[in-house]
Amino acid sequence: MLTILIDGIAYGMLLFVMALGLAVTLGLMNFVNLAHGAFAMIGGYVTALAMNRLGVPFLLTLPFAFLVPALVGLVAERTLYVRLYRRSHLDQVLFSLALVFMAIAGADWLLGSSQMLITLPPWLQGRFEVLGVGVGRYRAFLIVVCAALVFVLQMILSGTRFGARLRAAVDDQRAARGLGINVGRIFALTFATGSGLAGLGGALGIEIMGLDPTFPLKILVYVLIVVTVGGTASLTGPFLAALIIGTADVAGKYYLPGMGAFLIYLLMIVLLILRPQGLIAPAR
Repeated sequence: MLTILIDGIAYGMLLFVMALGLAVTLGLMNFVNLAHGAFAMIGGYVTALAMNRLGVPFLLTLPFAFLVPALVGLVAERTLYVRLYRRSHLDQVLFSLALVFMAIAGADWLLGSSQMLITLPPWLQGRFEVLGVGVGRYRAFLIVVCAALVFVLQMILSGTRFGARLRAAVDDQRAARGLGINVGRIFALTFATGSGLAGLGGALGIEIMGLDPTFPLKILVYVLIVVTVGGTASLTGPFLAALIIGTADVAGKYYLPGMGAFLIYLLMIVLLILRPQGLIAPAR
């Protein structure tokens, strides 16, 4: 049971990292970016191609798995997304879904439809025991890396001038511009960071979730569940929701394999009925 709990926490941490970008763009920028999974797929392919074709070690590919999707996100935000900030959420949904299917078709054409795998370094393979509990080395690695990312991001948002400017730009763009804040630059950097985090999550998730051109659609449901259940008032809500969803998914597949993903949707319905405003958002 403890092993399943640890695996569930690691999976939940991974879901949170992949959902971070959507939580930020939706919660802070009020933009519904359903193409978030496409940036995760880009990061996954950067790592897979670098390892399989260039022989780059796994850890050295991770910075590029962040930087490449971040750069693509920055260009996309400045050329495409910026035109839809003031449009309705329906327009944003349709636009981002179109990007998802274009990314899927492009990946299938360029790289083929077969699943791409990676071989982890030996020190990340296998298990070790802690007080008699078997812990997967890669799961433990995910927990440490994702926890560090959560801590750093929370410190940036709550304890830096950039975080204060971002919150000011979200609350009142006109007043923020009057104070000399470059709102466009703030939003572009925020969007690029969210895209980079999605790419990093995609790279870290290859070993657990696999990688193929349909990857954006596979993670889209989980990412939406995490953000919807957790709420967008803060990052704490999606973090708790990711841990709950990840643990429930792992435990459900182990104890009730015949139910498949039904348990996750049932849990989502229950949580939304009990807390329709999100886990952390204040009740009204």
